[in-house]
Amino acid sequence: MLDPSSSEETGGDSDPEVVQDPPKKKPAASSGQDGKQTEQPPPGGPAGHREDEEKKDRERIKKEEEERRMKLQVYVFVLRCVSYPFNAKQPTDMTRRQQKLNKQQLQAVKERFQAFLNGETQIVADEAFCNAVRSYYEGFLKSERVSRMVQSGGCSASDFREVFKKNIERRVRSLPEIDGLSKETVLSSWIAKYDAIYRGDEDMRRQPQRVHLSAVSELILSKEQLYEMFQQILGIRKFEHQLLYNACQLDNVDEQAAQIRRELDGRLQLADKLARERRCPKFISADMEALYIEELRSSVNLLMANLESLPVSKGGPDLKQKLKRSSLNNSFLDMGDEGDLLSKADVVLSFTLEIVIVEVQGLKSVAPNRIVYCTMEVEGGDKLQTDQAEASRPQWGTQGDFTTTHPLPSVKVKLFTESTGVLALEDKELGRVVLTPTTNGPKQAELHRMVVPKSSQDTELRIKLAVRVDKPPNMKHCGYLYTLGQRVWKRWKRRYFVLVQVSQYTFAMCSYREKKAEPQELMQLDGYTVDYCDPQPGLQGGRVFFNAVKEGDLVMFASDDEQDRVLWVQAMYRATGQSYKPVPPLQNKATNCRGDNQKPVSLISLDPSQRQGVEELISAAPCRFDHAALFAALQKHTLQHRMNDSFSCLGWFSPGQVFVLDEYCARYGVRGCHRHLSYLKDLMEYSENKALVDPTLLHYSYAFCASHVHGNRPDGMGTVTREEKEQFEAIRSRLLSLLENQITHFRYCFPFGRPDGALKATLSLQERVLMKDITTPVPPEEMKTLVQRCLEKAARINYSQLIQYAQIEVVAQATPEKRLEDMMRLGELCMEVLQQNDEHHSEAFLWWPEMMAEHAESFLSLYGADMDAALQVQPVDSWDSFPLFQLLNNFLRNDPHLCNATFHKHLQDLFVPLVVRYIDLMESSIAQSIHRGFEQETWQSVNNGSATSEDLFWKLDALQMFVLDLHWPEPEFAKHLEQRLKLMASDMMEACVKRTKSAFDGKMQKASKSTDFRVSLSVCTMFNVLMDAKKQCSKLCVLDGGQEIDKQWQQYHSKIDVLIDEAFKDMISSLVSKFAAVLDGVLYKLSRYDEGTLFSSILSFTVKTAAKYVEVPKPGMDLADTYITFVRQNQDILRDRVNDEMYAEKVFDQWYTSSTKAVCVWLTDRLDLQLHMYQLKTLIKIVKKTYRDFRLQGVLDATLNNKSYETIYNRLTVEEATVAVKAGDGLQGISMRDSDEEDN
Repeated sequence: MLDPSSSEETGGDSDPEVVQDPPKKKPAASSGQDGKQTEQPPPGGPAGHREDEEKKDRERIKKEEEERRMKLQVYVFVLRCVSYPFNAKQPTDMTRRQQKLNKQQLQAVKERFQAFLNGETQIVADEAFCNAVRSYYEGFLKSERVSRMVQSGGCSASDFREVFKKNIERRVRSLPEIDGLSKETVLSSWIAKYDAIYRGDEDMRRQPQRVHLSAVSELILSKEQLYEMFQQILGIRKFEHQLLYNACQLDNVDEQAAQIRRELDGRLQLADKLARERRCPKFISADMEALYIEELRSSVNLLMANLESLPVSKGGPDLKQKLKRSSLNNSFLDMGDEGDLLSKADVVLSFTLEIVIVEVQGLKSVAPNRIVYCTMEVEGGDKLQTDQAEASRPQWGTQGDFTTTHPLPSVKVKLFTESTGVLALEDKELGRVVLTPTTNGPKQAELHRMVVPKSSQDTELRIKLAVRVDKPPNMKHCGYLYTLGQRVWKRWKRRYFVLVQVSQYTFAMCSYREKKAEPQELMQLDGYTVDYCDPQPGLQGGRVFFNAVKEGDLVMFASDDEQDRVLWVQAMYRATGQSYKPVPPLQNKATNCRGDNQKPVSLISLDPSQRQGVEELISAAPCRFDHAALFAALQKHTLQHRMNDSFSCLGWFSPGQVFVLDEYCARYGVRGCHRHLSYLKDLMEYSENKALVDPTLLHYSYAFCASHVHGNRPDGMGTVTREEKEQFEAIRSRLLSLLENQITHFRYCFPFGRPDGALKATLSLQERVLMKDITTPVPPEEMKTLVQRCLEKAARINYSQLIQYAQIEVVAQATPEKRLEDMMRLGELCMEVLQQNDEHHSEAFLWWPEMMAEHAESFLSLYGADMDAALQVQPVDSWDSFPLFQLLNNFLRNDPHLCNATFHKHLQDLFVPLVVRYIDLMESSIAQSIHRGFEQETWQSVNNGSATSEDLFWKLDALQMFVLDLHWPEPEFAKHLEQRLKLMASDMMEACVKRTKSAFDGKMQKASKSTDFRVSLSVCTMFNVLMDAKKQCSKLCVLDGGQEIDKQWQQYHSKIDVLIDEAFKDMISSLVSKFAAVLDGVLYKLSRYDEGTLFSSILSFTVKTAAKYVEVPKPGMDLADTYITFVRQNQDILRDRVNDEMYAEKVFDQWYTSSTKAVCVWLTDRLDLQLHMYQLKTLIKIVKKTYRDFRLQGVLDATLNNKSYETIYNRLTVEEATVAVKAGDGLQGISMRDSDEEDN
């Protein structure tokens, strides 16, 4: 049977016939249902087979009729509960349920988030928010478990929002603090952006005009809304409800109170009868029979007291609680009231009439040459006249157009002849005809006998004319009918009716009199149901009948023509909008004769002459029914309707449903234990079929039943039947199995921790169900063992589901690369599963925190078996598996329960040999690269050093970063790895420094000692290599400061520093010595001008003699300029090519110091000699220029003005003064004094 709510497209008036459609028979299936007939056909062959089918059809129809009758009877009881409640009220404190999501909405949400991630929206967001949305989209929205949750009907937009909120709270907590921006502000901003993405382009202000009942089922409902809800629940047709409503006189408060009194009296009599005949149910104890009779009487007395407490003046309880009006449900919420009643002024009709006068026949009283004409008029309108014609040919064909508001207008046509008398004031009337046309009248011209004056000779005078009345758009049908009603048309009489459409949803049946624009009486058709009926005895007039019925009203119509009746019923059927479609009696009979898969005929009829079915339903004594079975069926259908409505109810009834069920139980004596046992059965059935059911609801019903069975009287009932005890034990066993299955499949029964707190409530319910009674608690070990067993199964199930989801097949023929890739992907999924378990489910297992750790270990052990198999097939020298270790280790070491646990230690044991072997091979490879690299080194500058040094330092750094990124969890082995790498780096660094120093010494030995010497780029590169080694040493050769450094290691590292420093000193000294050797060569050339030497006299004479004839260069200036150029260019080379300025400045300091010292020694050796003119000029220029150049290179004043420089300055100043006294301007402007005019 289809669910009644499946007809919600009808706008509230569901078609219960859809629910009652029996399934169509399939020949193959029907023949296979009876195995004997399939194997051994009956002797009659096909005829026997048809007989079996007919027998099954009859049984099916009989069963459906019985079920249908049961539903109608239950609906009668529900009607009485709703119309006059005196025990229950609609609860106002129930949790408001959210609208459930369907597959289409889930797909739309996915598309909106995908559009945001693709940048197709106008929502501005930072990278952190985009990453959070991407994680939410990939991990949640695209999850298969979310699709299942939506399919189960237990997912709402609130669930989606809560999952996102929990995800971002974890992310935001991990973000660093930002001054002036709190994390709460970030959270609220992200939630607002999420809401904007979720809504998309929907206009929340635009709502449908008509809302189905399920849309307001969470609110307090009126009586009419409750009636409609239970019509849908029980599959009751609208007209059946109207018949039962009228037959039960639900609008009569006195009748309902009297009915309750009769019911209570019947229950008292039943209790007395049970006491006399001792026909009580079987109880778990024989002495409960007397208590049972007393409970029956007490319950009736309580109902009497409740009834007595109702005030009589108010006319019974008022259940017309109206909902707050809003644009959302305005049109729907007024369905319980009559709404705005139509007035006669609201019904306005406008007709257009066309009157065509063709000719007049039988005109004899007038001479043939006389002039005749006709006039036409509509009552209350203008008068028109035809053209004039001779009496011998009275023909016109003239048309007159009129408008009127009268549905039965009066049309007058008169024939005149012109008067010839002098004193005649008006023309003579020859005849007239008065017509009352309707829209159903003939459209062609017809002859009409005219009324003539008494003295006229034209007794056969007739006029041929046509009157056409156009049908206005709002008039749907019209005609004459006999009518009798209870509110209007209270006398059986023939009237003219018009079916008028006042608005899109409002129609009215209006009766009119002639020449009247307003209807005499009208009936608004809202809520009426029309159907055919048989002729009614005692009503004279009319041949065929039909009626319209509504709560509290029945209107009988009769027509003289069958076709006219069919047209009227069809027009009213379209106007009322009823779901029940009337079937003409002849067609109905023919359908029943065929009996071939037709919709079942209703057990009650609209025909007042066939009231037997209605009377049987309403006159049945409630005390004679098994209300326990009836209520179980009612509750089951109500839960089915509730689970299929638009709310994510999780098994909770709506307030209106709770009210009706409470009232039914109280009024008809349904035991509370039976109610909750039936409820538990239904809820468990849904839960077993993968629907989401709130475990709190199961817990409440189970606790009630357990308390009752163990004699705690939760509802005051002290008797416990054997049936209740047996059903409770069966339900307890079934519930234990269900809960164990849910705990085992917790990831799929409660995906992402939804519904909120459901897993924790399930564990609490499991503990409650394990209790043997209501007082003895469950031993902790028993509950712990059960949970442990469930989680072990869960680990296997989750892992198998994960492999199936990842579509990974462990095939021995697969390549090692493919298997390792699968393990990487599977490892990521495993970590995601464990992270989701910790985030969404760990809170439920706070009582046993070690249980989740054991579950994770079991889960990882399954993964470990596949991982071991994949690693075993990897090549020996393959290092592609290290990313797998990093992936797993980074997750495990941050989990306090899994760090250094079983799987983690197994992972370390697997990779320790690989790490050691990898380091050994890398050490050998680096050592070989150093040896080959320095042998082939060209000392070209590469970054901060040479090609070999850069390669060496990069490899050492990469190896150490690789081991560091492993984050080895075991401290001792991690310390061992670090120390080994640091020692290896120190050894490699020492080899690099020694090879560089050796290459430098070789370069210096081959270098020139003249002023042509320039520091080569390779020498600068060597300096840079040592500088880079010095920097890298602090990173590559120093242990982590957090570790304890033993003395041996400290001494070893100090040795590397000393080695580098000594190499620097040696290299700088060697370079400075080379510079000093060049200066010594210059001074040696100057010594040839010493006073008293033969060579000095020859040079002086030669220069003086040559100067008389040609311009001779100044002696000594070329030597000074050459040396100064040598100094400057080497300074520039060192400054540009040496990367570290500090070491360049050291070279400059030592170079300057050695230069001044050499000049000072040279002058000291000639202390007793006077310097030659050329010696003096050359030294002055060299000293002054080198002083300035070294000062520009950053040599400090303390170094520049050392004692050697002061000695040189004083000696040269004295020598300059002596020459000035002897030779005047012999120095040619060269002086130790500072001057801006000197040449650079």
